[in-house]
Amino acid sequence: MQNLEKKVKSLPLDLHEEVEDYIDFLIKKRMKPAKKRVGLTWKGALRDDNEKISSVDLQHKSLAWWGK
Repeated sequence: MQNLEKKVKSLPLDLHEEVEDYIDFLIKKRMKPAKKRVGLTWKGALRDDNEKISSVDLQHKSLAWWGK
């Protein structure tokens, strides 16, 4: 860490702010929250309706919901 500090101190003063900005950028990049996986809370919701609704019916219904 001292080596890094020496390098920063050896830079001209006008570059110190740029180095600090870059360090802040690196910290933010690392601290991004992990992407959440899609939950399967709906799994099995249509178990009782499997004879009434076909997969094709569901596909058509989902396309209508998405406005296509």
